[in-house]
Amino acid sequence: MRHAKKGRKLGTDASHTKAMLRSLAAALLANERIKTTETRAKEVRTLVDRIITWGKRGDVHSRRLALAELGDQALVKKVFDDIAPRFAERPGGYTRILKLGPRKGDAAPMVIMELVD
Repeated sequence: MRHAKKGRKLGTDASHTKAMLRSLAAALLANERIKTTETRAKEVRTLVDRIITWGKRGDVHSRRLALAELGDQALVKKVFDDIAPRFAERPGGYTRILKLGPRKGDAAPMVIMELVD
């Protein structure tokens, strides 16, 4: 039973799901736009919003939390110095999901996920 287990499985075990979401979040924060499936985008949205909120807070504890989540010091610096100040007046909802349609191979619904400006 999956009592008290939040989030979608995404067809893999827990460690692979966590690694995939971490990678997608890092790619989105580095490039500010990614193309992925709809369910993955909906799942990574919460992680990215949490990291940007830490960046808006800007203290040492938030920086360490972001580093533990992303694992890349340069990316954490970019989030805290470049991305988070752009959303200083915004109370949440830092990402946008634009639907593209089905993928050719398996008809999975594809989306473009980007940071709102």
